Amino acid sequence: MHDAEIGVLLGDLYELYGWDFRSYAQASLRRRIGVHLKTTGLEDIHALRESVRKDPDAMAALLRSLTVHVSAMFRDPEFFLTFRTKIAPMLSTYPYLRLWVAGSSTGEELYSLAIVLQETGLYERSRIYATDINDAVLDRARAGVYPIGPMQDYTRNYHASGGQRPFGEYYTADSEYAVFNPALRKNVVFAAHNLATDASFNEFHVIFCRNVMIYFNKTLQERVHRLFYDSLLALGYLGLGRSESIRFSPHEADYEPVEAARRLYRKLQ
Repeated sequence: MHDAEIGVLLGDLYELYGWDFRSYAQASLRRRIGVHLKTTGLEDIHALRESVRKDPDAMAALLRSLTVHVSAMFRDPEFFLTFRTKIAPMLSTYPYLRLWVAGSSTGEELYSLAIVLQETGLYERSRIYATDINDAVLDRARAGVYPIGPMQDYTRNYHASGGQRPFGEYYTADSEYAVFNPALRKNVVFAAHNLATDASFNEFHVIFCRNVMIYFNKTLQERVHRLFYDSLLALGYLGLGRSESIRFSPHEADYEPVEAARRLYRKLQ
């Protein structure tokens, strides 16, 4: 699988469907395309190109393979504990809040944020925008239905993040699935948004984009940092993933750390 072949495939995706993966990290793309070829039984990239060009369903399947959707509730509990104790009190001074969960995937982080906002008395004054490139995972987030297996781990994460209630209050469960309370998404707007090509669509007090930019090359990372800077209100807050940082970004000097180890920052102006 040569870089030139991958480049031609990515050009097809952009030309035919408008999906721009040309600035994603090459090693990650190569790995995911290889897995997709094995899963679908296609012989090589040429066969993949032919299927994608002729069949939108093949494109949808490839999109699922190219976009990473690994999420968990209250992942990195210290991040949410810092948000709860240091940022939520500052947000309480605003009469109305707009928050953006970019790359929201299947919604676990969205519901984690909604729970913290509810417990800190901020949910009723909040509008949360949950966006992702993939409509299929947005549908899963809208449904709020998750396998029951991880709930014990999520409960531990919730309490480590400062939660004081029984976590089971937020969902109903059977032997297979947990269904989260619809009240947690009544103030949520779900929408498709491509960080590689789409522009800012509002001004926000808070933006979360965690464990997404690690799959982008430097050029696309810089684009996304500019997008978030332009989308944040003065003194707004930016939350990134554990392996991400604003260091060496175009706007490094435009933020101050709330707690750098937790990847939480405040825009200066």
